Amino acid sequence: MEVLNLGNNQIIDIFPSWVEALSKLRIFILKSNKFYGPITLSQINQSFSMLQIMDLSSNSFTGGLPSNMFQSWNAMTREDKSQSTFLGRILNAPRSTLYYQDTVIVMIKGKERELTKILAIFTSIDLSNNHFQGDIPESIGIVKSLHLLNMSNNGFTGQIPTSLENLMVLESLDLSQNNISGEILWQLTKLTFLSVLNLSQNNLMGSMPQIKQFLTFMNESFLGNMGLCGPPLSRKCIAPPSDLLSFEDATSELDWEFMWIGFGVGCGAGMGVLFWTLTLWTKGRREFYKFVDGMLLVNFPSTMFALKSRS
Repeated sequence: MEVLNLGNNQIIDIFPSWVEALSKLRIFILKSNKFYGPITLSQINQSFSMLQIMDLSSNSFTGGLPSNMFQSWNAMTREDKSQSTFLGRILNAPRSTLYYQDTVIVMIKGKERELTKILAIFTSIDLSNNHFQGDIPESIGIVKSLHLLNMSNNGFTGQIPTSLENLMVLESLDLSQNNISGEILWQLTKLTFLSVLNLSQNNLMGSMPQIKQFLTFMNESFLGNMGLCGPPLSRKCIAPPSDLLSFEDATSELDWEFMWIGFGVGCGAGMGVLFWTLTLWTKGRREFYKFVDGMLLVNFPSTMFALKSRS
């Protein structure tokens, strides 16, 4: 079996782990059902080795994604050396190797598209509209030939995994409506094929990368992240004034040797003034006493004689 499409039903069940035994499975769709519970995978090394399209969207899956979820997805892990997108390669590849004859509806860059013939080079993962939690595993960087990734409307936390920089042919990335925090990684600027990006309604913060195709994304791609600033957002980044130094910076730049010299000069001058003041005050007091004694001697000679004889 190469195609298993159970989408748009009313199936109530847990994740069908028995699907892993389908070694030739290329398309696996469970979207718009009532599946619930965590995704459980066995330790089979060849699980989903031929898988190109997985769509588990619009169910009630919970828990975190298994760390080994993408490790054996060989059809998505082959590194694509081509410099053209999968849409561009339609014109160049031999028609006999381009298509499968199966029909499926997938979400392509935010819109549902019916693929009447599946491209042999088309790869897509859609886990949107569930209740997944925890960090997005770094192992997502293994699927290097992935074109579309949608993990929107879940409860993912943590930061954007740095391993996304390995998805060099990724054309559409939707991580909106989660609880992802931290900064927008500069590594995402390496994804030069990325034409659709939605990081809105998260807890991202910091300044926007001002490089390459990030300059082409609109404001709507980043709405609801109150900590983000810089173009294309209307919220400007507030930088600290460059002409004002903090207290530590200011005190570290003081010339302490100069301060001590100034302190010494100031103290010396102060002591000199004090000494001069005391000298003048003593001399003045002596002159005053001489004047008083002279007055007493002239006006009261008998009293002065008595005081001198008594002393």
